[in-house]
Amino acid sequence: MSTAAPTLEVQDLKIIGIPSMAAIVEELSVEVRPGEILGVVGESGSGKTTLGLALLNYCKEGTRLDGGKVSVAGQQLAGLNWRQVRQLRGRTVAYIPQSPASALNPALRISTQLKECLSGPPAQVLDRVRQVLREVALPDDDAFLARYPHQLSGGQQQRVAIAMAFTARPALIVMDEPTTGLDVSTQAHVLATVRSLCRTYDCAAVYISHDMAVVAELADRIAVMYSGRIVEIGGTADVLSNSRHPYTRRLLLAVPDLQAKRPMIGIPGHAPSPLARPQGCAFAPRCPLADAGCGKDAPAATEVGPRHTVRCFKSEQTLPPVQLRNPSIRSAPAAGRKPVIEIQGLNAGYGNTTVLEGINLQAYAGECLALLGESGSGKTTLSRCIAGLHHDYTGSISLDGSTLAPSSFKRTKDQRRRVQYIFQNPYESLNPRRTVEELILQPVIAVRGKVSNAREIVATALERASLRPDHATRYPDQLSGGERQRVAIARSLATEPEILICDEITSALDVSVQSTLVDLLRGLQAEMGLTLVFITHNIALVRNIAQQVAVLERGRIVEFGEVERMFANPQHHYTQSLLTATPNFQLPDRLSTP
Repeated sequence: MSTAAPTLEVQDLKIIGIPSMAAIVEELSVEVRPGEILGVVGESGSGKTTLGLALLNYCKEGTRLDGGKVSVAGQQLAGLNWRQVRQLRGRTVAYIPQSPASALNPALRISTQLKECLSGPPAQVLDRVRQVLREVALPDDDAFLARYPHQLSGGQQQRVAIAMAFTARPALIVMDEPTTGLDVSTQAHVLATVRSLCRTYDCAAVYISHDMAVVAELADRIAVMYSGRIVEIGGTADVLSNSRHPYTRRLLLAVPDLQAKRPMIGIPGHAPSPLARPQGCAFAPRCPLADAGCGKDAPAATEVGPRHTVRCFKSEQTLPPVQLRNPSIRSAPAAGRKPVIEIQGLNAGYGNTTVLEGINLQAYAGECLALLGESGSGKTTLSRCIAGLHHDYTGSISLDGSTLAPSSFKRTKDQRRRVQYIFQNPYESLNPRRTVEELILQPVIAVRGKVSNAREIVATALERASLRPDHATRYPDQLSGGERQRVAIARSLATEPEILICDEITSALDVSVQSTLVDLLRGLQAEMGLTLVFITHNIALVRNIAQQVAVLERGRIVEFGEVERMFANPQHHYTQSLLTATPNFQLPDRLSTP
């Protein structure tokens, strides 16, 4: 690691909300050296994205900088005028947003957007554009460069956003959940590219993520944020193997295990709002080690090792270990069961392009059917066919033995109530002009008509999705990415569905909420016989929630079977490659016991 002067220096940064004057980020100091990658982790609403935007000298609407300094490549951002800031962005510091669909200009071709930060002879610029596309595993031919964003899959859009950030070879890259829309194979390639480019060009990077397994594999150092502060920061190996803050340890316990030997354990309660932070340590109300002293004063940053600091009065104490479980213990399927959803001979496409071919699947009551595959394999198209959102298909889809109309408009209200869909991108699926309460009630009114217990329905849905009651009055732009996704989940649960189609619903969620959601879905499966069609790139999560798995490659099912058999002995080489590319996070021995 370089011993040169830090590329990024942040000192006592404080960002407040307007007009509440509540601190969103405070007492935050960090440095990143050339070629070093800092992973920033924490629950939704902890201030990660606010920090990332501040590194570009930008504050979201309703917030402002209230103190501290941010220096990038020797330049103090606070002293720059707007022209200098525009020159800085893209060339000195680049940003990869969480939602590429919102970041890419829908009216401009891919080639135009990739050239924006480059100058020089046209041939040289084009060569650089082609090079960076190859680096993120995208085609570099003229046909691809001529496409518009809407002609790309979600994973391709994300890779274009990553390519745009690296095009001008900036000194600092800020990455806000850049791999959430990528399958494990592409994610592995992109992470290797990010690591290689940072080393080659001595580019410092701040990698904001919910995925502890990815951060563990990529980052040199990890900063754990909670309630607007960094509560622990240190070298990756040190933080993971010798975590000192109870919050860090609880986050590690919530990471899904690829071997399913231990349960996913979420953190009880909710992170406090900036308007209602408790006195003293903000984590004290949720901490199993907290005592009366923790509620009096906020702990100061204490050095516990080389470049390893923690804010905790109980950093020397340990949490009770977690009991391991036998992954082979699963309830046997009921004899003579009948499928709730049955798909026979399904062929689907868009115009003359065939996306799905010869699909035959069954999903059973109270079980979870997972769909795995790389971007473009047809997973989302299949799920949209089931929901009646894509009707250009042949073959049949039946619900409890009754054939469903291809279009949701031609289905009955009860059929639409029974089959609910949660979209992958909460930035696009939520109407920005409606409050959370209105968004949750919208599908309920559509399938039931006017309801008398509206507040009770909203409160129950918010609780199920681990959201505070005060979220009901907010608009989507007042929520973090993870909070928006939980609102989308709450909205789908409000109609009391029987089949829930989950399209990458955990990609924007932190590991704690993800664990809570998995427990919720398991509970709903047991109580209501809820059937899940679960699309995800997170193979470790599949091991913990699904009973059956279908692996899709280029529109065909190449392998299908029970979860235990598939993970223990995958037969198809494509399934084997997916498992090989999956980050396998191992819980430190001191946090678990056999």
